[in-house]
Amino acid sequence: MTDPCLAAAVPLAIWVYLLLARGRFWLPRILPAAAGPAGGRIVAIVPARNEAEHIGRAVRSLLEQRWDGELQVIVVDDGSTDDTAGEARRAAAAAGGEGRLTVLAAAPLAPGWSGKLWAMAQGVAAAERHGPDFLLFTDADIEHARDSVAALASQAERQRRDLVSVMVRLSSATWAERCLIPAFVFFFFKLYPPRWIASGASRTAGAAGGCILIRPAALARAGGLEAIRGEIIDDCALAARVKASGGSLWLGLASGTRSLRVYGSFAEIGAMISRTAFNQLRHSWALLAASLAGLAVTYVAPPLLLASGEPLCMALGGLAWGLMTLAYLPLVRFYRLAPAYALLLPAVALFYAGATLHSALRYASGRGGQWKGRAQDARAAGG
Repeated sequence: MTDPCLAAAVPLAIWVYLLLARGRFWLPRILPAAAGPAGGRIVAIVPARNEAEHIGRAVRSLLEQRWDGELQVIVVDDGSTDDTAGEARRAAAAAGGEGRLTVLAAAPLAPGWSGKLWAMAQGVAAAERHGPDFLLFTDADIEHARDSVAALASQAERQRRDLVSVMVRLSSATWAERCLIPAFVFFFFKLYPPRWIASGASRTAGAAGGCILIRPAALARAGGLEAIRGEIIDDCALAARVKASGGSLWLGLASGTRSLRVYGSFAEIGAMISRTAFNQLRHSWALLAASLAGLAVTYVAPPLLLASGEPLCMALGGLAWGLMTLAYLPLVRFYRLAPAYALLLPAVALFYAGATLHSALRYASGRGGQWKGRAQDARAAGG
């Protein structure tokens, strides 16, 4: 085999490893239905900042759960300038659940805290009076399936988990979302393989912040939300602390619970990725370079090899692209998309590489990520 073809074999070797030796991350792990009637006390904590468009459906979906126990909902209004609080109250009235909804006005943001975690912490403090068996951290743009709470609690009890989290079904309404969003989930699970997360023998820990059920005792052992108060990727930081303190985790996909947030363009999705990508790399330029090189070799090289004109190189590139497509296909099917979308993964990876580079450049310029009018991951320019 010539030197160029030896290099061409690298992407194929990577995909053989990813398919066979990375916890089968590419096979969707769906949250099972509840095993039977279950009770107990759960408090759902919903941090909300300018979420009037979505909060009503989110609150109503929680108050209309099929749940045999007690379910309280605390919405923490984090300085909204729209009618977030009013929409939450009207939704509760429509669901006949006014007595189970509390709307808190968040105190001004404390130094060193991210806005979302500061709101969540106030919700946790307010939840204590209910003596909950579980806390449910859920976003203000998440509409829960009617059996969502029962399924989460059943999974926690059945497998004796301290934290159960699901990646909700993200919107795939627009063409940009259909091209890019399944890959977002694919890359997330490749980074945090759910089977490794569930294994006590692995140090890998992760969670999806839109929907996290956690035992209060496990949260306390992990140091509470104060221990991660400045984290931008707070869901995985929380999971890491829970696992490090002896807790047991489970992460999967939810088939019915979904995000109401729609990204109408490629630019909007790029901004979403860019907001936290360089933080994920711990602001390391070496890790950035390695990540971009890895994306190029793993995803971009296989289709390029097909144009090399060298039969063996073309065959190796074709096999690598075939394995890549095979790995991606289950998530494409989960999102009910045509199988042809699986062939787009090389181009999608190139888009994600650009967004990651953009994230690093914004951080270097002192602008960082922006969300709801707040800088999330910025440093002083030249600092």
